[in-house]
Amino acid sequence: LTVLLLAGGVLFYVNYRNRGNGNQPYEPSGPAPDPHQGVFVSDHGTMEFNGDGKTVKIDFDSYLAELTGLPEGPQQGTYVFLSGDLPPNGSVEVRYDVAHELKFVIGDVTAVVELGLVSADGKSATGGVDTVTEDRIPFLFSGNGFKDVVFLKK
Repeated sequence: LTVLLLAGGVLFYVNYRNRGNGNQPYEPSGPAPDPHQGVFVSDHGTMEFNGDGKTVKIDFDSYLAELTGLPEGPQQGTYVFLSGDLPPNGSVEVRYDVAHELKFVIGDVTAVVELGLVSADGKSATGGVDTVTEDRIPFLFSGNGFKDVVFLKK
């Protein structure tokens, strides 16, 4: 009983001390990379970034539009890279080289796309640190196995 009370007290103290902080995303020690700029191309569409770190022009085919929930064809909107779910606060904005998600706002449609690469055998996927680079943005979709749609800088 004493051990349980002691453990409960420690947990209460840790939760009290860290309340409001929740999980925090990984913060690299080096400088943040410059925002994406230029046209990125995949088999299912394009994304064009103007370098401001906020606005994007997309042109997705019907396949990618269905997977992302975004409109098909040429569209303009905003984007932000996110950490992925960090309870209790959810996803928070991060620099792209540590991102797990990409959030788009196109008109009145908001979509969050998981980021990652599928293994050669299609049975596993990775995401996180250095998944998104200056020249690559890989969308990851799970379901019956994994699928990725990789955008490469033109």
